[in-house]
Order: sequence, then structure tokens, then C-alpha cells
Amino acid sequence: MRLLHRPSGAVLLTRVRWCDSFLCRLRGLMFRPELGEGEGLLLVERRESRVGASIHMFFMSFPIAAIWLDARFRVVDTCLAEPWRPFYAPRASAQYTLETFPELLTKISIGDELVLEK
Repeated sequence: MRLLHRPSGAVLLTRVRWCDSFLCRLRGLMFRPELGEGEGLLLVERRESRVGASIHMFFMSFPIAAIWLDARFRVVDTCLAEPWRPFYAPRASAQYTLETFPELLTKISIGDELVLEK
């Protein structure tokens, strides 16, 4: 799947993996040696929540961009998540957490709408 920036139509990511099972969300990007540019993992929760959308960075060897989206795919929060930090949570409830390369943080803002297409 690809991720697009709705306001500009720009392609943000060319390879997004949908992650909606408990085990997939639990593992996230742990133990991966790196994440390629244009690649991301979309963690999917059943409903919007601050606690449910939180992430940890245990067993991570590189920083990532964490981008939280509500049910309408609107960006509600972002952060640079550093390795071995125990807890990151969004400021507002989110249903989706996008884990991707840090440079993406310069291309989006809180309130932007994103589009996921096959």
C-alpha cells in the first residue's frame, strides 16, 4: 500500500504494511536492523484511544517517526521515538500509529489528512 498526503497529493510512503493482529502490533519494528526510506508499518487498533495507540521502543536499534492518526486518517500527533524508551503516547486519541523513517516528520503536520491506497 502507498500513503499519500491529501492536501498536496504527494506520495509519502511507497510500502506500508497493515498491522492489525495483536502479535504484529506487539512486535512492531523490534529486532529489525533498519527501515528503508519509503517504508512504514501501520499499527491498527479497533477504536481510537490514547493508551491503546501508545508504543514502546524496547529492542529498537534506530529512531523512528511515530505518527498517530484518528479514524479519519487525520494526524493527531507526531514524535521522534528514540531507541530503548519505555513509552510514547499521542496527545489525542488515535486509531492508527504509523512507524516509519524520521525524515517523514518534516513532510507532515498535525491536522493533515493522509490517504492509504492499494
